[in-house]
Amino acid sequence: MKKRQVVVKREYAASSAVGNIRYGECQKNHAANTGGYAVDGCREFMASAGEGTSAALTCAACGCHRNFHKKEVLHGVN
Repeated sequence: MKKRQVVVKREYAASSAVGNIRYGECQKNHAANTGGYAVDGCREFMASAGEGTSAALTCAACGCHRNFHKKEVLHGVN
């Protein structure tokens, strides 16, 4: 039986400005190491510091990295 490799290409819009992207609720599973499931209830990402710093990727509300928050691309925003 032959193995096949599948490559998926995704095209993103050239403008990934901060105004077109919103980070929603935190989805980090805080009980993963015990085999459970528990989220902290953080509803929206709020940057700890200004844009361009390393703290800008940390949420001021829950302390998680921005990648744990649900990314929502807003359409029709100018």
